[in-house]
Amino acid sequence: MTGEPLHQNPFTEAQIENLHIQGFRPLITPAESKRAHPASETSIQTVIAGRESCRPPKDPYDPANELVVVTGGCSVRTIEETLEYTHHLAEQQAMYKGYLKLVQRVYFEKPRTTLGWEGFITDPHLDESFDFNYGILAARKLLCKITEIGVPVGSELLDSITIDHYTGLLSWGAIGARTTESPLHKHLASGLSFTTGFKNGTSGDVQVAINGALGARHPHHFPGTDEDGRSGVITTSGNPDTHIILRGGAEGPNYEAESVADAANQLIKAGLSPAIMIDASHANSYKDYRMQIDVVRSVGAQIATGNTAITGIMIEADLKEGKQELIPGVKPEYGISITDGCVGLPENKQMFEILAGAVEAGRRAS
Repeated sequence: MTGEPLHQNPFTEAQIENLHIQGFRPLITPAESKRAHPASETSIQTVIAGRESCRPPKDPYDPANELVVVTGGCSVRTIEETLEYTHHLAEQQAMYKGYLKLVQRVYFEKPRTTLGWEGFITDPHLDESFDFNYGILAARKLLCKITEIGVPVGSELLDSITIDHYTGLLSWGAIGARTTESPLHKHLASGLSFTTGFKNGTSGDVQVAINGALGARHPHHFPGTDEDGRSGVITTSGNPDTHIILRGGAEGPNYEAESVADAANQLIKAGLSPAIMIDASHANSYKDYRMQIDVVRSVGAQIATGNTAITGIMIEADLKEGKQELIPGVKPEYGISITDGCVGLPENKQMFEILAGAVEAGRRAS
């Protein structure tokens, strides 16, 4: 007998864990990013007023109701370009006050079906350096600047960790078509402090959006992190301000009057108020940015005849029309989208005019 164990385990946990992890970098905490870029009093007032305007109306027949218009680039490229669009929107906001509530679409993260650039926070320098900490700080700084100008902001809620750095500056949020069935995102939406819309699935299924909107209204308990980055169990009270977004699907658009009426009936059957936002892009425009104007005209015509179920519309618009490819080592042309195609400023203004006229006509009709 040698005194050694009869059975020695030659294996370690290192042989079964993190087999495809190549590195780990500390991430700045929400508390640190908020200290670096605190919200000003003006920003806070903009956020509060924006949240109030984005809530589904308690009385759909109230003539004071404004149409919520979430408009802006498909994704943030640079702070300079985004702020130029903000100043454009501020001018239009003053022009259509009382008819349209303009909310700037500021999307920092992009869900990808396969591969592609995943957004400003993930890769803010557009060079695959993946400087997350810079992206987070720049994103928060940008939202502070936009809201200080007086324009409320809407964004898609995709990542459950990075959003803690900037959701306090949002007035409206979206759960996208690829995540609308995700339990994680229902839980997430249940704790948000602002109105949140659930898109129908990529197949066109509206019921999954209704399920999401309904599920997010209830309390949930789930793992998460606090402002100091510590993990724990989050308990929510439920978000009472949810709605659905019709964005079309594999079988075609769903912005027409018949589709809207059908969705409204489904909402009522589910015990929800018929509050519907129409996405003028994506499958509703057959992924052709130039067809967004057709969606806007149809939505405007429905509103003009007294349709109160449509409470908002989304538009993908940028400084210049079209889209461009993101080529490694080549600086993108200023003002043009590098993700989905967008309408330019002239057509964007035309859309606002159509929608404001529709709201005015709808008030006379109801």
